[in-house]
Amino acid sequence: MASPAWITPDFLRAIPKTDLHVHLDGSLRLETLIELARRQGVELPSFEPQGLRELVFKDRYENLGEYLHGFQYTCAVLREPEALERVAYELAQDSFAEGVRYIEPRFAPQLSASEKLSIEEVLLAVDRGLARAKSEINRRPEIASGEEPPFDYGLIGCAMRKFGKTFSPYYGSFIGCHRYAPLSQVFPLASMELVQALVGTRDRRGIPIVGFDLAGEEKGWPANAHRKAFEYAHQHFLMKTIHAGEAYGPSSIFQAITQCHADRIGHGTHLFASDLVEHIPSSERETYTKALVHYIAERRITIEVCPTSNLQTIPSIGDIQHHPVKRMLAERLSLTVCTDNRLVSRTTVTQELEKVVKAFSVDAHVLRDLIVYGFKRSFSPLAYVEKRAYVRKILTFYEGLEKAYRKP
Repeated sequence: MASPAWITPDFLRAIPKTDLHVHLDGSLRLETLIELARRQGVELPSFEPQGLRELVFKDRYENLGEYLHGFQYTCAVLREPEALERVAYELAQDSFAEGVRYIEPRFAPQLSASEKLSIEEVLLAVDRGLARAKSEINRRPEIASGEEPPFDYGLIGCAMRKFGKTFSPYYGSFIGCHRYAPLSQVFPLASMELVQALVGTRDRRGIPIVGFDLAGEEKGWPANAHRKAFEYAHQHFLMKTIHAGEAYGPSSIFQAITQCHADRIGHGTHLFASDLVEHIPSSERETYTKALVHYIAERRITIEVCPTSNLQTIPSIGDIQHHPVKRMLAERLSLTVCTDNRLVSRTTVTQELEKVVKAFSVDAHVLRDLIVYGFKRSFSPLAYVEKRAYVRKILTFYEGLEKAYRKP
């Protein structure tokens, strides 16, 4: 059965949405990347938008490595406060332009930091850009009057499971300072340094740093190596989300939840892949996976689903019809649809929702749940009572749009 005819691309664009899994360094405007590269002397494969789309930011990629290739260029131009502020400002404006009312940009401050730019200064620059956009957006008459819900944001600091000297000047210096320690110990030390900076900057400067994330290669680089950093975040009331199940199986998700206190899971694509469970006998793997799915469903641990990104980095999925979001919906898991990287995946939240709605005949009730989970399970900096009032305002606005679009 198809979705209701009134759930059109225009409706999906108009409704209030969230983007809880969006990487700042993967979501630049292409023109901004070119302009910043010219000004900073960063060499690009092409200085024309079409050339970069053909050579770097494609519709499809052969593997995760090719997908990540473009980040060497985007990260290279994000090592100046002005560039960070501009890119954050533009991300907020671009998000609002398609109906997104709340975003949680995540980024690795250590990729932008250097001897001249501290982690705290990186965080402050990004916050300035987002705060400026928020102020401008919320002065619009329809928002200032209370007719429409306002725009808001929270920042998520992202640690890396592993990194090399070529990642950034800061990471190169960090490895140099710990050259006598094995890398398996160096990476968790960097995570601890970052989470301490996140908490310290939040508390000293009062900016909305709301979460701590871990990204990077899963297999061979388990999340529990960074558990001390996540324990620190947990003890200092910083919410946790972890890239898990994107390039590895259910065990990675289990570890994120049970050993690192993850409140949400980034991607979770291989949640149902029992064949990837390696630490128990094969006869027990299906039972293990079913128990994990049940636990996630019962606890309402939200999965940040990024369909286009997954199709690009996991060619074995094939097409959207075979994406595990189909089973996630069937299991009634708490899901929120996200972009991951607006530039690298050449997508928007509206386009991601459109793909899911069309592929899986999402009805009005399920679509409403997808939207509501994004707001309810956000790491909003608002006090709980204020967050409830904000979500109520979002729902009222959503219901008004639904009523209008339902009319013949």
